[in-house]
Amino acid sequence: MALVNMRDMLGHAYHNGYAVGGFDLVSLDFLEAIIAAGEAQRAPLILSLAESHFDYYDFELATVAAELAAKRASIPVAIHLDHGASFDSAVKAINLGCNGVMVDASHQAFEDNVALTKKIVSMAHACGVPVEGELGYVAGVEGEDAEKHPGEVIYTSVDEAKTYVEQTGVDLLAVSIGTVHGRMKGEPVLDFERLQKINEALNIPLVIHGGTGLSDQQFHQLIENGVAKINYYTALADAAGNKMRENVSRDDRCGYTGIVDGIQDAMRAEIERCMVNWGSAGQADAVLAVAEAWQPVHHVIIFNVENCDDAQASNMMQQGEKLLSRVPGVRRVLTGNAVQTDAKYKFTWLVEFVHENVIESYRNHPAHVTFADNMFRPVAGDRISIDFRQN
Repeated sequence: MALVNMRDMLGHAYHNGYAVGGFDLVSLDFLEAIIAAGEAQRAPLILSLAESHFDYYDFELATVAAELAAKRASIPVAIHLDHGASFDSAVKAINLGCNGVMVDASHQAFEDNVALTKKIVSMAHACGVPVEGELGYVAGVEGEDAEKHPGEVIYTSVDEAKTYVEQTGVDLLAVSIGTVHGRMKGEPVLDFERLQKINEALNIPLVIHGGTGLSDQQFHQLIENGVAKINYYTALADAAGNKMRENVSRDDRCGYTGIVDGIQDAMRAEIERCMVNWGSAGQADAVLAVAEAWQPVHHVIIFNVENCDDAQASNMMQQGEKLLSRVPGVRRVLTGNAVQTDAKYKFTWLVEFVHENVIESYRNHPAHVTFADNMFRPVAGDRISIDFRQN
């Protein structure tokens, strides 16, 4: 299992002078190409799921596929919610398996951005999940992702960045220094002096959104000035689109598999080029040596009931499943009855937490406190509980 804590992954990149790609995916072809490239280059990587792309795939299904791919990989992988739209988006993403989240409030007033981001950080950190904030505004110019980011570029202020990080507690910060979402028009001009000052003021991993169209030298300068995560999508979509057009021009009657033939190879070549250029190639083993393995924790209770019958116990557990599954950091809640009629304990709970931190935050969450005090403990005095992690 090579799913690792994204905070540790990016901390290693930041302190060792390279950047990890946050590669957005919109299909299994993207997912397989990203993982294959990482394996070939022995590079850590981030599977990025952008809410702005949810029209193109089922988010819940995508997280299942991304998590399975990460667990099968021999390289360090993290799964990140990119450009989430709300606090609820972040909770849902964490409960579905993302171990990094970013809710984009950069278009809001500074005070509102701080307030929302601070709320997300408090929730996510209680789940062990790092948070990416964004200050300034990276607009879109052209390309399929540009329309999701209308308006003009707003550059990140150094002073505001320092205040923002101090007040929110974010683990990494996306900054605006001249890049755009989608394709660039003309030669990109980046404000490296501004980036240098931000890096010196914050001393945390920085993120660049809108990496397509930059030169190799520009990427090197970004990394030299604190950028440890680079979001990348448009160039991959273009590589896949160009290959599909080539396939159709060669055979305009080809079916679906003929149209998409070779697109994974086209995207993989571009991803590997980025990994080499950004310095993440060959860093996999070093990251695995220092990064926390991202493993769920299971909270198990076996119990008998008093002063209620089996039907009432079943109703209580059904209500508990519904309430507790909404708690941040809870992957799933399962309840059941013992198969053996002579078992010492008749009923059981299994609650899966995304991270060890959730043991404490779950215990103190209002939904759990209300349910446990008013519905569960009054009838389940005879019980045993344990929190465990798989070996």
